[in-house]
Amino acid sequence: MTQSLLVRLSPNLAGDFWGGLAAMLVALPSAIAFGVTIYSPLGASYAAYGALAGILGATALGLIAPALGGTQRLITAPCAPAAAVLSAFAIEFLQRGAALEAALLMLMIIGLMAGALQVIFGTVGLGRLIKYMPYPVVSGYLSGVGLIIIASQVPKFLGVPKEIHFWQSLLAADAWRWQGIVVGAVTIAVMVGSPRVTKRVPAAILGLAAGVLAYFGLGLLDPTLLVVEGNRLIVGPMGGGSGGGFSEAFMGRFDAMAAIDLAQLQLLLMPALTLAVLLSIDTLKTCVVLDALTRSRHDSNRELIGQGLGNMASGLIGGIPGAGTMGATLVNLSSGAASRLSGVMEGVLALLAFLLLASFIAWVPVAALAGILIVIGVRMIDRHSLQLLKSPHTILDFFVIIAVVAVALTIGLIPASATGIVLAIFLFIREQIGGSIVRRKAYGNQSFSKQIRLQDEMEILEQRGDQAVIVELQGALFFGTTDQLYSVLEPELKARKYIVLDMRRVQTIDVTAAHMLDQIRDMMADKGGYLVYSQLPQNLPSGKDMQHFFDQIGLAPSKSAARIFGELDAAQEWIENRILQEAALERTAEKPLDLHELALFKGRKEETLTALEQRLEKRSVKSGDRIFARGEAGDEIFLIRRGSVRIMLPLGAKQARHLSTFGRGDFFGEMAFLDGAARSADAIAYTEVELFVLSRKTFDAFADEHKKAALKLMEGLASVLTGRLRYANAELQALES
Repeated sequence: MTQSLLVRLSPNLAGDFWGGLAAMLVALPSAIAFGVTIYSPLGASYAAYGALAGILGATALGLIAPALGGTQRLITAPCAPAAAVLSAFAIEFLQRGAALEAALLMLMIIGLMAGALQVIFGTVGLGRLIKYMPYPVVSGYLSGVGLIIIASQVPKFLGVPKEIHFWQSLLAADAWRWQGIVVGAVTIAVMVGSPRVTKRVPAAILGLAAGVLAYFGLGLLDPTLLVVEGNRLIVGPMGGGSGGGFSEAFMGRFDAMAAIDLAQLQLLLMPALTLAVLLSIDTLKTCVVLDALTRSRHDSNRELIGQGLGNMASGLIGGIPGAGTMGATLVNLSSGAASRLSGVMEGVLALLAFLLLASFIAWVPVAALAGILIVIGVRMIDRHSLQLLKSPHTILDFFVIIAVVAVALTIGLIPASATGIVLAIFLFIREQIGGSIVRRKAYGNQSFSKQIRLQDEMEILEQRGDQAVIVELQGALFFGTTDQLYSVLEPELKARKYIVLDMRRVQTIDVTAAHMLDQIRDMMADKGGYLVYSQLPQNLPSGKDMQHFFDQIGLAPSKSAARIFGELDAAQEWIENRILQEAALERTAEKPLDLHELALFKGRKEETLTALEQRLEKRSVKSGDRIFARGEAGDEIFLIRRGSVRIMLPLGAKQARHLSTFGRGDFFGEMAFLDGAARSADAIAYTEVELFVLSRKTFDAFADEHKKAALKLMEGLASVLTGRLRYANAELQALES
C-alpha cells in the first residue's frame, strides 16, 4: 500500500530517488561548510556544532519545503546568503560582549523570525513582487554575498586563529599554517577541475574527499595533525563552550527563550528581515530558472510559505536556514527527478547522512570547507556584468551593481538591496525622460478624417486646416516627462485653435501631468480654442481606467474647452466640420440637393439632366440602416442629396473598421458601378439620408442617347477619384515624416 501511494505521488520514483541522492551529495558539503562558517566565530569548539546545524538544516528544509512549497524538482538547502548574514551577526553580537549562549539563542530566533516573515510574504502575496527585483540589484547582491563569503573563508584557508580577520590574515604571514593552505588548495583544485574529468559525482563531494585525503596524507608526516583536541585545522569534537553535548545545548536554548524581551526582538528584526528577503529572492530566482528549463510555472506565494515553514522547522531543531539552491536543483533535474518527492528524498538522505557521519565530522578539515566556500563565493560573483561596460547605454547599470556591492561590503545586504532599487528607479526615470514623449505630430492640412469631402471643402481644409495640430503621445505621462510635453505644446498654444492629443499609446498618467493638461485646457479656453483627447486607453498596464481618472480629476469635457473622442478620426471630423461651418460651406441641415447642384453635374445642359433624372431612383434611408452589405452584388452608384453615409469593413460578428464617411453632395459605390464586382464593404446611413441611385444598366442606356454627357460623367468620376488618391498619398507622406 505504501509503495502504491509513492507511485501515485511520483510516477517516476526511481528518477526522484537518484535525483534526491545526487542533490544531497551536492548540498550537504556546502551545508556543512555554511554551518561551520556561522558558528566558528563563537569558538573552535562550536565548529562541529555548526557542521551538524548545516546537516540538520538540509534535513528539515528537504522534508518540509518541497512538501508544502509545491515547486516540482526544487531543492532547498542551507545557502550562502544565510551564512553571510548570520556569521556577520554572530561576529557583531560577540563584539558587543554578549555571552556565547545568548549568541546561540539569537541565531536560532533570527532563523525562526526569517521563516515567519517568509510565510507572511507569501500570505499577503509579496511573492510576485520579490521576483521582479531589477537585474543590477540581484547581480550586485549576489556578487556582494560572494565577496563576503570569500572574505570570511580566507582566514580559515590560511589557518590563522579565529580572532584574525580578512585584512589582518593577509598581512600575518607568520600565523599561516602551510598544512591548511595545502589542504584548501587541493580542495579548490579538485573542485574546479573535476567536472572536466567526470560529472557523475558532484564536484563538492570530490573536492571534500580530496581535502580529507590530503589532510591525512600530511598527518603521516606530522603526527600532531592526527590529534583531535586543540587542533584548529579540523572541525573537532562537537560541543559548546561549557563542554555540553548537542542535545544539552539545544534544549538549553528553549529554556532561554522564555527570557527574551521585546527590545531584544526589535534588535533581531532587521537581520531577520534581511535574511527573509535574501532567501526569498534566492528561492524565486531559482524557481524562475527551473520554470524556463521545464516549461512549468511555479506559485511564488505558495513557495514562500513552504520555504518559510521549512526555515522555521530548521530553526526549531537546531538547523540553519536556507533557500532553493541553483546547483543542487540543476543536479536534481539532470539526474532524472520529476516531482517534489525528489526534494523530500534529499531531506531523508541528509538525515541518514547525519546519523552515519556524526562521528566523522570531527575530522573534516576546516581549510577544505573554506576551499569549497571560496569556490562557491567566486562563482556567485557576476563576472558577466563586466559586459555592461562595453556599451554607453548600460554603463550606468554597471555602476548600480558596483554601488550595491560597495554598500553590501561596508554597511549590509538589505541597505545594499535598497540602494540598488533606488538607483534602478532613478535609471528608469532617466530613461523615460530621455525618450521622446511625442511619437508623431501633424497638422490638420496634412492629415484628414475619413469623411470624404467635396473639392471646394478640401480646398478650405487645406487653407485653414493648420488651425489644428494632432500630437500622438507615447509612454508615461508623469512628473519626469511633463516639462518635455509642455515644451512641445507651448508653441502650438499660440498658433492653433485646436490641439488634439492622441492617447492610444500612453501607458500611464500621474497627477502632475494631469495638472499640466488642465492648465493647457484653461489656456485654450481663454483664446476660444479646444483641447481635444482621442482614444483614451481604458485598460492601462496599471489597471487604471484613464477615462474614469479624467472624470475624477476634472479633465473630462465638462468644460467647453475640452473634448474627448473614442477615435482620432471622430476628433478630426468634428474639427473639420467646425472649420467648414466657419467658412459657411457645411449645409447638412438644408433641403436635399437637386441633380444640377451635385458637383458631378454642374454645368451640364438642363435637358440632359432632365433626361438623366427621369432614369434615377430616389431613395430615403433611415439613420442606422444598411444601404448595402459586403459581398452583395450590385452595380449602382449612390449620389447623396442630404445626410451622411459611413463605409464600414466588417471584421467579425460584432466588430467593424470605419473606412470613410461621405456627406451631402458626394457619391459612393463607384467601384461596383465601374467593375461590376461584389461590394467590398458595408454602407450604413449615419444620419437620415436622401439618395439618387444610378445603376450601370440605366447609365449604359442613357449613354446610348447622350454619349457626350455620359463621357463627361465618367471624366468627373475619374477626377474625383484621382483627387481622393492624391489626398491619401499626401496623408501617408505626412504620417511617415
